[in-house]
Parts: sequence; structure tokens; C-alpha cells
Amino acid sequence: MDDSTGLRHGRTCVYDLQAHLVFVTKYRRDVFNDEVLADMEAIMRDVCIDFNARLIEFDGEDDHVHLLVSYPPKVALSALVNSLKGVSSRLLRKKYPLKTHRNHLWSPSYYAASSGGAPLEALKQYIRNQNRPD
Repeated sequence: MDDSTGLRHGRTCVYDLQAHLVFVTKYRRDVFNDEVLADMEAIMRDVCIDFNARLIEFDGEDDHVHLLVSYPPKVALSALVNSLKGVSSRLLRKKYPLKTHRNHLWSPSYYAASSGGAPLEALKQYIRNQNRPD
């Protein structure tokens, strides 16, 4: 559930968790074109829905993709990443003759960074300025 502030509500929490993810192909092979990326975006959007997450932005190049994902606190980001990479690899390799290495589309590593909200320094300053009781 979303409200006008962009916050999402769970049963016992209010949250705004977002992550910037980058996945690269195994050995940085150039395997993607526009058609593959369009299908990949739809696949990854469906995987996010299964995790009660949202794919906010998606794009890529020949050998890597960027995702901006909003996810609930009950979801382990590593589990979401594993599912995004596993499902997309399986479905894309079934549909397209991709140049993969031993049927591995993705490198086992990935980049993840939290994003959104106030800048870190503004947040630190806000916490420091709380009215602590004497």
C-alpha cells in the first residue's frame, strides 16, 4: 500500500526501502539487445511482485542491467537478488539463444546500494539534534 508521501505500509511498520542493483553477465559477455531487455524488465517486474516489491526503474546495456527496487523489510535483499537473477536467466535462456558460459547468464556477484531518503549527513545531523532528556 502506498500513500501520497511515497511511504509503504506493512501490518506493523511503515517503510521506504529502496536499493540500486547492478547485475553483470558472466565474463561481461555482450548478450543483450533491446528485445531481450524488454522481456527481462517484464520478468523482473513479475519477480518483484512475488516478493511484494516494486521495480521502480530498469535499464541496461549489452552486458549489464541496473534496477531500482522498492522492497518490504521482511524481504532479505539477497533472496530477492537470487530470485531476480535465477528466474530471468532461466526464462531468457529458454526463449533466446544467448551466448552464455556453461548456461550461466549472470556473474555470481552483484552491486547493491541503499538509496532514497535524506542524504547521510542530513540524517546524522537530525539524530544529533534530538532533545535528549537530562
